[in-house]
Amino acid sequence: MVRPTRLFRKLLLVLSSCMISSIGFTALYLSLIGVSPPPGDPVPKVIGLPVVPLMIAVLASLIFGGFLAWYLSRPLEHLRWGLQRMAEGQLGTRVEPLMKGRRDEIADLAHDIDGMAAQLQAMIAARDRLLHDISHELRSPLSRIQAAIGLLKQGSSQVGDMVERVERETQRLDALIGEMLTLHRLAAAAPVSRSAVDLVELLHDIAADADFEGRAMNRSVRIETPERFVARVDGELIYRAFENVIRNAVKHTAEGSAVDVHARLRAEGQQLEVVIGDHGPGVPPDMLEAIFEPFVRIDQQELGRGVGLGLAIARSAVLAHGGAIEASLADHGGLLIRIELPR
Repeated sequence: MVRPTRLFRKLLLVLSSCMISSIGFTALYLSLIGVSPPPGDPVPKVIGLPVVPLMIAVLASLIFGGFLAWYLSRPLEHLRWGLQRMAEGQLGTRVEPLMKGRRDEIADLAHDIDGMAAQLQAMIAARDRLLHDISHELRSPLSRIQAAIGLLKQGSSQVGDMVERVERETQRLDALIGEMLTLHRLAAAAPVSRSAVDLVELLHDIAADADFEGRAMNRSVRIETPERFVARVDGELIYRAFENVIRNAVKHTAEGSAVDVHARLRAEGQQLEVVIGDHGPGVPPDMLEAIFEPFVRIDQQELGRGVGLGLAIARSAVLAHGGAIEASLADHGGLLIRIELPR
């Protein structure tokens, strides 16, 4: 049995007072206009009203007021209990099932609280998973650096190779830490610094650099865009987003093929849609969402070839600007990344 709460007592007092007052004011009104109940058997009266019917009315008011007060205060007690458990870290607690099929604003509040708890639970799980992945990613190059230093201490004849290995792993650690800081900045929902940037010009610069580097691997980049699209964005973040997606496509497209970058205006020129497609092996259909998560790699042979944060940063940067990004499979088997950005 739930103990009577302060709210229950207050509601009971207010509701009962209103009902009893209405009876008293009705009796006063009848007395002032000179109307009295019809004569009957002599019974005790108060202000011209029989005591027994008056007591019955007061008792009914108390019962009805008590029920209404309980009906309003009981779900609030459930909400308080649920919030206390969530504050103790038990985010799996749900209060909506305790509403017993209610269809009012209190039930809506319980639904919103459950949604908040589910979102917090997912965020904490993602954070724990991210911390685990970060520790793994940092430990791998550190282990290789320690191994190289150990061989140098043993007087290995491959001094040049070991120094090069240490230098390469140090650069990888530096890149990983830089990418993690960028991702943290975006995940923290910090306000982006906006300025007028021509995104079409940005795309052409990135495509030219990627094409130049890709030709060394017998790959190329083709681009087709409108004349210009000036938007107020954080130029550095959007540059990183487009660059990560295009370079990722160049890395995975088949040798001798080209990466296609198509941009067009939508929503009466207020939105830019950019589609980047490669001719690579694509990804399994059930991984089209997962590839935007940090440190997710489709091919385990890619371990050590990148930090695994490129697409995660691209998604966070696009979402921070009110845009959208999604992946799909091309008809020829490659991967398509579609990015939409508002002006």
